[in-house]
Amino acid sequence: MNTFTKTSAALAVGILSTFATAASAQSLEGRWDASLVQKNAVIPFRLDISGSGSNLKATFYDGWKANETTTAAKFENGVLTLELEHYLTAITATYKDGKLTGTLGSTSRQGSSSYGFEAKPYVTPTNLATDYPNIAGTWEIPLDKPTAKGEKTQRFVVQQDGPNIAATTLRVDGDSGSHVGTYKDGKWVISHFDGSRPGQLEVKLNSDGTLEISQGGGRRPAAAGGEDAGPAKLIAYRPEIARAKGFPEPENYLTHTTVRDPNEPFAFSFPDANGKLRSNTDPEFKGKVVLAIVTGTWCPNCHDEAQYLVQLYKKYHDKGLEIVALDFEEAEQQGSLERVHAFVKQYGVPYPYLIAGAPVEMWEKVPQAVNLNTWPATIFVGRDGLVKGVHSGFASPAAGVFNDQLKAEFTSTVEKLLAEKPVSAATPVASKAGF
Repeated sequence: MNTFTKTSAALAVGILSTFATAASAQSLEGRWDASLVQKNAVIPFRLDISGSGSNLKATFYDGWKANETTTAAKFENGVLTLELEHYLTAITATYKDGKLTGTLGSTSRQGSSSYGFEAKPYVTPTNLATDYPNIAGTWEIPLDKPTAKGEKTQRFVVQQDGPNIAATTLRVDGDSGSHVGTYKDGKWVISHFDGSRPGQLEVKLNSDGTLEISQGGGRRPAAAGGEDAGPAKLIAYRPEIARAKGFPEPENYLTHTTVRDPNEPFAFSFPDANGKLRSNTDPEFKGKVVLAIVTGTWCPNCHDEAQYLVQLYKKYHDKGLEIVALDFEEAEQQGSLERVHAFVKQYGVPYPYLIAGAPVEMWEKVPQAVNLNTWPATIFVGRDGLVKGVHSGFASPAAGVFNDQLKAEFTSTVEKLLAEKPVSAATPVASKAGF
């Protein structure tokens, strides 16, 4: 090989090496305007990417607040992979010409779903509206017919920052996640995706002071995990107007579910995620205040509650609080418990997850509860082993003041129950503490 050939070959290798290095070194760090696409629906959402290599991480938002992060992420050879194993959700996308294009796959209680995925670098919006109306606060949505859970009215909670709003539909079992958007052309088009429950709504203030809420993509505003999807268009009223018109009030989270006999000790006995049988008669629960959580890792509101319960446990465990999850997973998940283990790891859950059965077995496995039909449901058990109250659902921070009220109620009840002296199992005494 002559000198020219050797030099040319070396130069070619050098150029290819440079291109390969440049491609592998391409940074995706920063904020991205991402979208999910399914049929004619386009659901925008915020996606933040940070780090690189093994330290790559993506952050998803619930409204204006960072909410979920990937459990695994990588960017290799121009392909981005993001995994949220605690939701069984994964994004695979190719980077080209400054954009990401690919697919999102997710598995939930309703089965598997697939979306197209697109993302481009965030650009600060300009020419924002200045003549927007103020719709902040709580609204109520009377339903044409009761949901399967008996709801006749649901809430619509709006937080507003100038022309921007973050809003959620609040049901008896929890909220739909915080949908965000900016006022334009006389309405808000608001959307949500934080790793689960993608959705889009259109919100318009009518001349009579009501809100018109319609489905723009994903699940309808009345949906609860795919159930009770409701009509495509709903009308919301301020609470005082709803009362004046005689519309029914929303369900009471504290009385929706009760127990068949308040003098009957609350009993459970199920294997934990590692196969060890755990029971209410075990020393770790005897004489303690126990929060028994009817839950499932397929349920978005259960993810919301677990993050709060971890904080509650850390604050009160040394004072006598125990928490136990009565976890109901789909039959196909009960073998590997893949999502359960990822869920526990992601949120740093310090209390046991007991594998109680499949969702359809909830009423059989928790027979003491009456009208138990929300995911989650929190059963408060006193030191005497008796049920002191049941809180249906969980209003996340997306629900604003209702999340504040929930945390105040949980804290107050736990502190009252902890203040009680342990009593003999042979002479249980009903507590005065409770909601």
